Amino acid sequence: MARLSFSGFDEMGFRTERVLYAELMGKYSNLVLTDAENKILAVAKPIDFSDSQIRQLLPSLLYKLPPEQDKKDPRTETKEAFLASLAAYPAERGAVRFLTDTYLGTATVVAREIVFLASGSVDAMLAQTSGDALYDAMRAWFDTLTKGALAPSAYYKESGEGLAYGYLPYTHLASFRQESFHTLATLFDSYFGEKDRQERIHARASDMVRLVSHTEAKLTKKLALQREELASSEKGEEYRRLGDLITGEIYRLKRGVATFETTDYSVDPPATVQVALDTRLSPAANAQRYYKLYTKAKTAGEVLAEQVLITEAELSYIKSVSSFLARAETEAELAEIREELCRAGYGARMKKQASVKHLKTRPLEFVSPSGYRVLCGRNNLQNELLTFRTAEKGDLWFHAKGVPGSHVILVCGGEEPSEEDYTFASEVAAANSSATGERAEVDYTRVKNVKKPPASKPGYVTYKTNYTAYVRVNKELTKEKTRQN
Repeated sequence: MARLSFSGFDEMGFRTERVLYAELMGKYSNLVLTDAENKILAVAKPIDFSDSQIRQLLPSLLYKLPPEQDKKDPRTETKEAFLASLAAYPAERGAVRFLTDTYLGTATVVAREIVFLASGSVDAMLAQTSGDALYDAMRAWFDTLTKGALAPSAYYKESGEGLAYGYLPYTHLASFRQESFHTLATLFDSYFGEKDRQERIHARASDMVRLVSHTEAKLTKKLALQREELASSEKGEEYRRLGDLITGEIYRLKRGVATFETTDYSVDPPATVQVALDTRLSPAANAQRYYKLYTKAKTAGEVLAEQVLITEAELSYIKSVSSFLARAETEAELAEIREELCRAGYGARMKKQASVKHLKTRPLEFVSPSGYRVLCGRNNLQNELLTFRTAEKGDLWFHAKGVPGSHVILVCGGEEPSEEDYTFASEVAAANSSATGERAEVDYTRVKNVKKPPASKPGYVTYKTNYTAYVRVNKELTKEKTRQN
């Protein structure tokens, strides 16, 4: 709870006082503005009788403090009292739940850290956790806080989305990207500023996100059906084999026979086979029926194989757009992705989109260990521009293998860079892709070996004479960290 008092003048010019109450209670947090007599003037989240029978927050009512929670202060708790509370708590519940239910100022992420420090797992049950170890971890955590030895930290997912923040580091989140700050103020400015920026960007891109998500789901379902039909069409050889077996035994078959047994000498070793016949047809007609099924399956297989390749290429393209959308940071980048979708034939659902004649953003630019420029596309339009207009034939081209990502150009003019330069450019390609995990494969070759098939989607290329590098996925190689000015 924070109480902020302000003095000023009202609309009549008389000095007046206003009070702002900031209730910091997780999802129940609220802001309430009152006058000097605690009469509510405005409230961020109004609470009426339908929301709560205990406490209402509405204009003209008197402001009342939130009811006190029946929780203990972890800073003054003795071990004996702690163990007594632990013994009285249901043993089948988790240790995290025990801490959040029993002690003040213990948010879920803080409780997870204390339990992790005590047991090595954030999901430990009370029965699996030592009471002494849990108490020692809790006291050590809050003693550090009481002494003011703060180390504000924020944690982010690979996508850049904020995961958690706190006044001390969280060891149970060590696998995520961490940023440290000197003060809580700078932490809040950075963490919530970035969150607000992403929300605003994503709000402006909501129509594209819906379009891409819907298209990806539709293509995924379509591809599964095509692959299933293709697998069925592969029975064609079986139909041909059955037709051959009927033809080989036609001299001894009569109309009306439902099945017959014969030996198939086309396999090694020869096998006995039961062949089903249509009793309404003659033996010769049965053979022709199987040959027709074979021809139909063969034709369908050829068509389906081509359709599967087309659907796979379109799905790969949509996934690449989704990847770039997730990493877009400015209005200009979003405008270019809109233009890209229009050029790719998805513009019918975005009729108000104005054409972008010239790309407004520049590719990301880095400097390799030996001083070579390294250029990285922000979207598929930039990828094409880099690869086929900006780069020379002797420059080196990089792309994360098998996943959507940026085209990366190591501008070397045909020279042979050092191993460190190759590694750096490969890491830039891995970082600016959808690659996950600690390591990724990155294909690289000379630009002259990269081709764009006719009528293909933006950013789609084929290449040959390539090599593959195995590099770490260094998510610190982002535009915020390493872009050169």
